[in-house]
Amino acid sequence: MKKLVTYFSAEGTTAKVAKDLADAIGADLYEIKPEVPYTKADLNWMDKQSRSTLEMNDPASRPALADHEADVEAYDTVFIGFPIWWYVAPTIINTFLEAYDFGGKKIALFATSGGSGMGKTAEVLKKSLPDTAVIVDAKMLNGHPGKDALKAWAEQF
Repeated sequence: MKKLVTYFSAEGTTAKVAKDLADAIGADLYEIKPEVPYTKADLNWMDKQSRSTLEMNDPASRPALADHEADVEAYDTVFIGFPIWWYVAPTIINTFLEAYDFGGKKIALFATSGGSGMGKTAEVLKKSLPDTAVIVDAKMLNGHPGKDALKAWAEQF
């Protein structure tokens, strides 16, 4: 089974976990990049006018992707990683899910967070997927999970 690890990382935390996961399971790696990179000011969640706050307050927000080069169709299982923003995935993850055909794919979500859990993340993201896509798990991977732990989790899919 071919596996792809995709991730969006605004500050590098999720990127580290994604790279370790891909290395641990021998998967290909793809970074989900916004067309307009996020600045530190954009990520200031205490500023009610910051870009991230405005995006997360608008359920229809779909930040543009920098490219559409993920070859999702070539994989059976796709891992999708992201930081938790406002108890869910950043809206760029919805953009990514809606940009590709995930029909028939197994999707394992993983996230990093400074304090909150996954909440209703899987439920919210399922709305951006075709009915034939299956979210097989949604797991917090905070801290620095070792490659053995990542491999044990990922190889069940």
